[in-house]
Amino acid sequence: MLTKRQKTNALKKAQRHDSDTGSPEAQVAILSKRIEELSSHLKKNHKDNHSRRGLLQMVADRRKHLKYLEKKNNKAYTALVKAVGLKK
Repeated sequence: MLTKRQKTNALKKAQRHDSDTGSPEAQVAILSKRIEELSSHLKKNHKDNHSRRGLLQMVADRRKHLKYLEKKNNKAYTALVKAVGLKK
């Protein structure tokens, strides 16, 4: 689970403005941080299938947000991918 500090640090990288929490960029940043934490949890607890299902849902949700952003604003998409560190 993300602490408030971790969530705000993840949001600072991708926010459009100071109080932005709902834009696709902000959602992808939060989801990426949650996915990182949950994947490290699953490396230790490989039999935790309930968390694995949640991880797959988060990955699918992040993929949908990225696909939407790429279609609507390609410049913002490439900037977000670099800021969050998703692809090379």
